[in-house]
Amino acid sequence: MADYIKINSTSFPDALLYEARGLELLAQTLRDAGVSEVRVPRARSVSERELVMPRISPGPASEAAMTMLGEGLARMHAVRQAQYGFDSDNMIGLSPQKNRLTDDWGEFFVEDRLGAQVGMIRNPQVRTEFATVLGNKGDTLAQLLNEHCEHPSLLHGDLWSGNVLFDNAGPWLIDPAVYYGDREADIAMTELFGGFSTAFYRAYDQIYPRTQVYNTKRAIYNLYHTLNHYNLFGTSYLEPCRRNLGVIGRL
Repeated sequence: MADYIKINSTSFPDALLYEARGLELLAQTLRDAGVSEVRVPRARSVSERELVMPRISPGPASEAAMTMLGEGLARMHAVRQAQYGFDSDNMIGLSPQKNRLTDDWGEFFVEDRLGAQVGMIRNPQVRTEFATVLGNKGDTLAQLLNEHCEHPSLLHGDLWSGNVLFDNAGPWLIDPAVYYGDREADIAMTELFGGFSTAFYRAYDQIYPRTQVYNTKRAIYNLYHTLNHYNLFGTSYLEPCRRNLGVIGRL
C-alpha cells in the first residue's frame, strides 16, 4: 500500500504526534473489543513535521459499510475505561484541547470542554452571554451528564463524516481527537454535519442503544463543537451555538 504523507500545517508542533497517539489508541481499543471491520491507519513514522500512513483507496459508503461502522463503534464504546478525560492535552481540529483525568464526567465536560471554549471567545459580550448561562446552569448540567453516562469510553472525539473514510472492504477512522468520555458525545457529532445513514444508527443502537435523554445531550455535546467552529471560523457558527446553549438554559 502506498504512503500518504500528512504535513503539519498548524502552528502547534505536537499536532501530528497527538494524532498518531490517537490513532494508536483507537486501533488498540478496537482490537480489545474484538472489532476487525473498522480499521485505523497505522502511523509508519511521525515527527513534528510529517505523519506517514498508508494511503486509503476510496470506496463506497454502502449500507453494509455503514452497518460495520455502527456496530464496530458501539462495541468499541462498550469497552469500559478507567477514568474520564485524558492524560495529556491534545487537539480538536485546529484548536488545543485541554485534558486531565477525573472521575467526574459532568464537571469535566462543563469546565474542560464548554468552559475552555467559552474562555476562548474573543467578543467580550458573547463571552459573557455564554459564561453567564454556564455559571447559572453548570451544576445542573454536570449532574444531568453524570446521571446519564454509564462509564468512560474511548471517544474518537471529532467524529464527523470527513473523518471516516471507506474503501471496498469497509470503514476507516482518521484524524481523531481522543479522550475518555460519554459515548453519546461521539454519536452526537455524527449528526452535527450529517453524512451518516440510517443503517449506521440502527446498527449502533442494536449493539448499544442510546439513552432516553440522548436528544438533550446531543445539543449539549455539540455545543462544544459549534463553539470550536465559532472560535475558529467566525460568526456564521454563532447562531448554532446559541441554539445549543438554549437547551442548557432550559434545564
